[in-house]
Amino acid sequence: MSELTGKSAFITGGSGSIGLASAHALAEAGANVFLADLDQTALDGALAELPAERSAGIVADVTDSDAVAAAVSEACERFGELDVVFANAGIFGVIAPVTEYPQDVFERVMAVNVLGTFLVAKYAVPKMRRGGSLIINSSVVGLTSDPGIAAYATSKHALVGLMRTLAKELAPGIRVNTIHPGPTDNSFQHKIEVEAIGASEADSAAAFEQMIPLARHATAAEIGAVVAFLAGDGAGFMTGATVAVDGGMSA
Repeated sequence: MSELTGKSAFITGGSGSIGLASAHALAEAGANVFLADLDQTALDGALAELPAERSAGIVADVTDSDAVAAAVSEACERFGELDVVFANAGIFGVIAPVTEYPQDVFERVMAVNVLGTFLVAKYAVPKMRRGGSLIINSSVVGLTSDPGIAAYATSKHALVGLMRTLAKELAPGIRVNTIHPGPTDNSFQHKIEVEAIGASEADSAAAFEQMIPLARHATAAEIGAVVAFLAGDGAGFMTGATVAVDGGMSA
């Protein structure tokens, strides 16, 4: 039997690159997976890739407390109490100096990335079994930062504070950790790179790879594998940790 057989996982941003890769990794380890996402079409496509009898999903906006509560309830109705929660939904914003950064964009990034994760924790934790794992997707820029990314970096640093608070509040029953992916080979990252570099997608990606000690982008599957590890017994003594999966960028 696989390590997570019979366990249940709840993933926000479940149709995106990292969310879906994590769902695959958790399902391959035996878990039932429940996805929440804003986009019905993308959600349908993601679920079509997963074992039909062990996957389900719902459209939900993580900034809407009622929607989050309903999504958690639906997941529990389908697969029972939760063992793994991956708070993954997030947005980037724009690149601009702080003095020129649009306030509405800053507020939206904070709402999705920080409030959304808070709401996931608020409603999912009471439905988690003892021994469960709550994983929060931060970013390499939750450990570092760069000019022009005030909203994104601020939100991703805030998630570390939320994680550390939760890790102490929920110990010893539930483990809580953040992951900090570096540049990952997906459309989300490539859009950021084109905006930052102002060149073609290929040239912008190449410019970013010069900043990565391992000299390449991560694959979504590599990030998903770390999520599955943190979900399992092999990470049983890990809580309150910031887990860098960034090719050495934060070293």
